[in-house]
Amino acid sequence: MEIRAASVTAFYLYDVAEQIDLATLRSTLRAGAAAKLQTATSAPSYLQYQTPPLVVDGNQVGVASIDGFSARLKFFDYGVVSLALTRPFEGSWAELIAASQTYIENEALESRAEAAVRGLVRRCPEAMVKAREQYVAEDYLAVAVMSLETPLSSDELLAQRGEVLARIVRGERQPLSPQEQDEVLRNRLSYLANDLVIPTWNCAFIYDSEPGAIAALELFEFANSQLLEFRYYDDLLDSELGRIYAMLQVSSWWNNLFGRGYVRAAHQLHALFIDVNELTDRTENALKIVGDIYAARVFNLAAARLGLARWKQSVGDKLKTLDDIYRFAVEQVAISRGQFLELTVILILVLELVLFFLGIMK
Repeated sequence: MEIRAASVTAFYLYDVAEQIDLATLRSTLRAGAAAKLQTATSAPSYLQYQTPPLVVDGNQVGVASIDGFSARLKFFDYGVVSLALTRPFEGSWAELIAASQTYIENEALESRAEAAVRGLVRRCPEAMVKAREQYVAEDYLAVAVMSLETPLSSDELLAQRGEVLARIVRGERQPLSPQEQDEVLRNRLSYLANDLVIPTWNCAFIYDSEPGAIAALELFEFANSQLLEFRYYDDLLDSELGRIYAMLQVSSWWNNLFGRGYVRAAHQLHALFIDVNELTDRTENALKIVGDIYAARVFNLAAARLGLARWKQSVGDKLKTLDDIYRFAVEQVAISRGQFLELTVILILVLELVLFFLGIMK
């Protein structure tokens, strides 16, 4: 047996609400669960959440194992639910390649995962602030190897199994080209002689002790939750900017005179700008890595492979556009009000002239 201890974890993350009231959720789940409900996170002490997510074993809330995977749910206060499906593995490298190929972007498993999350969210409506009808979703597969029949350093593992590791994170049964293999393995990280992380945009390979693997899984899950939120707000800003552009283009002499359309647009823009800024800041600052260089480097590498910086930049650019439109709307309101005052003064002068010529006013 080449691999003595390993795990395959499929993460399915969903943006289910604008916020989740974790205290209310905890009370609701306790009321409908078995006598003991474990809700503490297993994250290492150097991973410090601003608001610790609520972590619940699937069996305790009626989410039975799915296709042989044990279920664990994590509720983040910024509206994300993560369902982690994990199964242990032992066997050959060829079998591990086959497992990754099966579970990377597995539509049947994803469908069952979403159904399970929707069912649980429906049970706790009072804990969901502005619940979503349509979920934005992310999925990610993580393969963690903790023990080998013949212990190897990370360099030895790469030398002997580099081609296999590349196929695992790509989910391919067929050999990869040398160029693709080099591309995959170039983005890797080792700190000690016997640990290794190789992330891609939808799968990661982890070679570490069990505590190290747990920490890496926590980081990959959190990075995907950030990606999910930035994707949601990027889509939201796209649709809102399109709607506001259309609103500003609708004009009439009455609205132009009083600036009513611009006033309404300015209020909506300001509220949206504040809301999105607040929520994205809370998402970005939800986790702090304290005193662990390796964990920080793993998170940065995972974020880079997920393209997190590009999504953050996209949201930032659209917020800047939103702010520019808001300033334009405010200026138009000021112009409209100035024009209205000028028109009022002219009307008063005309009225005085009419009254003067009629002999009413002297």
